[in-house]
Amino acid sequence: MTTKDSAIAPPSAALLDRTGLWWGLLGVTAFSFTVPLTRVAVESLSPLFIGTGRAVVAAMLAGAALCATRQRPPIRHQWWRLAKVSGGVVLGFPLLTSYALTSAPAGHSAVVIGLLPAATAVVAVWLSRERPQGSFWTFAVLGAVSAVGFASVGNGGVGQLSWADALLFAAVVAAAVGYAEGALLARELGAWQTVSWALVLASPVTTALALGSALHETPSAAPHEWLAFAYLAAVSMFLGFFAWYRGLAIGPIAQVSQVQLTQPVLTIVWAALLLGERVTLATALGGIAVIACAALAVRTRQRQAPTAAAGSASGLSAPPAEAAPPPARGATR
Repeated sequence: MTTKDSAIAPPSAALLDRTGLWWGLLGVTAFSFTVPLTRVAVESLSPLFIGTGRAVVAAMLAGAALCATRQRPPIRHQWWRLAKVSGGVVLGFPLLTSYALTSAPAGHSAVVIGLLPAATAVVAVWLSRERPQGSFWTFAVLGAVSAVGFASVGNGGVGQLSWADALLFAAVVAAAVGYAEGALLARELGAWQTVSWALVLASPVTTALALGSALHETPSAAPHEWLAFAYLAAVSMFLGFFAWYRGLAIGPIAQVSQVQLTQPVLTIVWAALLLGERVTLATALGGIAVIACAALAVRTRQRQAPTAAAGSASGLSAPPAEAAPPPARGATR
């Protein structure tokens, strides 16, 4: 693995769009197992141990990869931005969802998590200079509504807001910030390097919390529950971000993020297969509606700024000149 592996070259607009979407879909597929497998793991393991322990294992893998490829550390201002990524996707989302899933079923959790693409798009517009067309926002809102409605039908309705729902809403906000900021950093550091440095940055906190949890309650689980934990650590917390951040970095972030509207569909499927949760005809029809909205959202074109350079014509927001580092910074060739 080198920076060259994840560098974002400026190919044609059509190829750029397809490439970003396919990488994003691969990442979403990896993430779609997260909620069902977290539900499996929390049957025996504490949510604190799951939320932090998986980050510790992922940080070990990340540290080994960074050392093996001799990556130079990020510069000062990038560390501050990496702190947002760490807070959102290394600490916030795993911990909040782990606690929520101690009581909420996997399918119900997809109700709230289905709002994540729209939240990511909003944060992306705030952090970057992407300005999608009005039709994009129309389809994004419709997709979010469809995702919530689809998952609600599959679980008998959202009902009143519970503490688990509040945790899931907070997890959505945390992940949206981490996704959007990480996508912008991936254009500078590379996709896998971004998540790796974020994991390493958070490792002192996650290690302390994981050790404290283990000392308080010795982790004990069945083999299939440890396998679920291993997936959460190696794929959900590490390898899945390779594809996801690469897709978002190719961008446009707001549009690629809408691919995640398919995640509730996939989550319900895995929940049915792994946990025995029931899938009705209404749920299947709702899934089709979600995918249709996602397809319409990602096909809308980003509004081009009058002063945009050639790179912006392909859908990428042009970063400020002072923020653009060498393309293969710290890489081995």
